[in-house]
Amino acid sequence: MPVAVTQDSPADARAGWRVLSVTSLGVLLVLVNMGTLNVGLPAVASYFHANPEQARWILLAYMVVNTVLILVFGQFADIFGRRRLYLAGLAAFTLMSLMTGMAPNVNTLIVMRALQAAGGAMVITNTTALITDAFPPQRLGQALGINVLVASAAQLLGPVVGGFLAVHAGWRWIFWFNVPFGLMGLAWGWMQLKPSAPAVRAPGERVDLLGGLWAFLALGGLITALSPGSQGLLPAIGWVSFAVFLPVFWLWERRASSPLLDLGLFHDRAYTMANVATFLNSFARSSLALLMGLFFQCVNRQDAFHAGMDVLPVTFGMLVSSPLAGRLTTRIPARVIATAGLVLVLAGLMVVWTGLRPGVAIAWMAAGLFLTGFGSGTFLTPNTTAIMTRVPPNRRGIANGLRSMLNNMGQALSAAATLWAVSLPLPARLKGAVYAGSAAHLRDGDAAVLIFGFRAAVALLMAATVLGIAASLLRGHPTAGQPDSQ
Repeated sequence: MPVAVTQDSPADARAGWRVLSVTSLGVLLVLVNMGTLNVGLPAVASYFHANPEQARWILLAYMVVNTVLILVFGQFADIFGRRRLYLAGLAAFTLMSLMTGMAPNVNTLIVMRALQAAGGAMVITNTTALITDAFPPQRLGQALGINVLVASAAQLLGPVVGGFLAVHAGWRWIFWFNVPFGLMGLAWGWMQLKPSAPAVRAPGERVDLLGGLWAFLALGGLITALSPGSQGLLPAIGWVSFAVFLPVFWLWERRASSPLLDLGLFHDRAYTMANVATFLNSFARSSLALLMGLFFQCVNRQDAFHAGMDVLPVTFGMLVSSPLAGRLTTRIPARVIATAGLVLVLAGLMVVWTGLRPGVAIAWMAAGLFLTGFGSGTFLTPNTTAIMTRVPPNRRGIANGLRSMLNNMGQALSAAATLWAVSLPLPARLKGAVYAGSAAHLRDGDAAVLIFGFRAAVALLMAATVLGIAASLLRGHPTAGQPDSQ
């Protein structure tokens, strides 16, 4: 699908950078929020005396709802307009941040987190599509590189902010912290995003709500089945829901007049493999900060703030590599850069795996985390550019919704699967210790059992990265006239 290259005027260029400033604020806000809870979870769970299952669903409720609604809102954006959906999402996210911090009990907090996730989905769905609309192809790689840079900075700030607030201000400020920045982002977006008619809407096109429902039931079932500590009939119900509704979703999308998922896009092998690699890289990197935050608190007996500081290298690596990768996309095939990035991720995870032992030098762990982040930043920009430049403008919302959904699905499944892997070898009395942080009561020999669980989780991330490397290579070689099929 060739994309015409046009010269942008200075006015158009300035407009593009203003759009990027708006979307950067949204990305910063939503991703900082996710990072703050990675290290703040023990403080929230301790305040509410949450059991392990409730503690996990404080994280997973956000991930599941955000993942499915990103796909739904991608179609909303193509039909009704990206500006209005972006602003509505930012307003909802800000309001729900305020309400989450006021939650009187853990179950209410989980519900508020799910509603907050809906607002975050509206924001994330539209960021890359708005950038792709605003920049010509020759500048798109640079703009998306900055977008990844901002996302990396958000992930860099999240654990630090979350640890600081949990220790010095209380867990409620982990959520209230979002409110002033959300209001500023809303005002700036209202001023800078130009109102636009939903001209891409086809006659009779409508939102595929049933497709969204089937997707929610399938994915929710899978997360429930994989959630460690699920008891009674819950795992069986989860697997049945996944097994029944995944094929229902697929068959529905093949017959729907306005499908949530445009299956025709998957006829392009480069597009398909780039999306598969997106999912696998997300699975491999997204829960690493969560795992290491829990490891540093539970095994190394650190408080939330210092644990947050110690996971910074993974996002610092993304911060360094993403703008470099953005510049390289105009000169080196995406297939080469993205695959090289995944190889670096694998090397970093191997270093982390070997460092999961008592008394390891912090520099060793920092090196592994940095290398993992550097590889992910190297992968993300060319891979995202490859996806977004291979679809027509009237499918950018759906394409970005799918990309974001796969990214978030990787996060949700990674969190569920790695926490399951950590908990699997633990005796019943230690399963809650993973979430208790430095307050956990450990006996002699308990650290060795916990380390075994953490190593199993990191090994799972390594396996996903190997599959991601294979998918990235299978996207094929460039075709004449197709700028990012590389």
